[in-house]
Amino acid sequence: MAELPEIEIAKRDLDKEVATPRKIKSVDVPGTKKALPAMRSKQQFADLLVDKRITSVSRQGTLMLFHLDTEEIMVANLGATGSFRRATSRMPQDPDTKVVMTFTKGGQLRLLDSGDEATLRVLSWSRYDKIYPEQVDLGFDPVDMPMPWTDFALMLRGRSDSIRDLLLDQTFVVGLGPMYSDEVLHAARLSHARVASELNTQEVRRLYRAIVETIHNSIKYRGSGTSGHLDIFGKSGGFDPYLEVFGRAGERCRNGRGDVLTTVIRGVTHHYCDYQV
Repeated sequence: MAELPEIEIAKRDLDKEVATPRKIKSVDVPGTKKALPAMRSKQQFADLLVDKRITSVSRQGTLMLFHLDTEEIMVANLGATGSFRRATSRMPQDPDTKVVMTFTKGGQLRLLDSGDEATLRVLSWSRYDKIYPEQVDLGFDPVDMPMPWTDFALMLRGRSDSIRDLLLDQTFVVGLGPMYSDEVLHAARLSHARVASELNTQEVRRLYRAIVETIHNSIKYRGSGTSGHLDIFGKSGGFDPYLEVFGRAGERCRNGRGDVLTTVIRGVTHHYCDYQV
């Protein structure tokens, strides 16, 4: 599953790779129309993109926004299993390919998804907030919205949620899923069950530092390839050797201080060490 680091890396790569003066020459949709919500047909989607240019690529939360040379944007929601891939027209097409955009120069951009969660929409800016109302209430973005740890501490005041629940809440912090929330809690040496408002000052600082450092270190090493995620060039990220606990049940955590244990919380496996308190 792609979490914030992998999505941020894809956004940066795509902004360099496809945000050019080149036009979109053609659009093919070999997958089902499930990837194109609100479209009457695959051809309607193609007509909205052909002869348009992508001027830049940005990110809001976990959504990627492809800015077109009109008053429109293409919004990509990769879901749990989607990804983009740069390719040439001669490269074999992966069976999971849902959408193919071919440029007048510079090959293709393909949307891949082993499931049915990834979606693309072309819409005007004026409709964006109506279609994606959840974007209005996004929480702290460790990449795009740096803040002092004291402001972060204020966000925890009065919160009766467990820390893990908060880390997985997009209205509190953007883009953390099971993998990075496990790594953050381990780095902060905090138990998943701790109540957010009951953390002392030292623990709040550790938690804040763990969020920022974990996300930025993962971006530095181009994300994690755990669960089979690949970047837009088809390569696995290099952060896996730095994962302390996630996916390492029964092994020694890399810092050597304890064994990795697991528990299931609301149907999701949580990885931790017994010295997290």
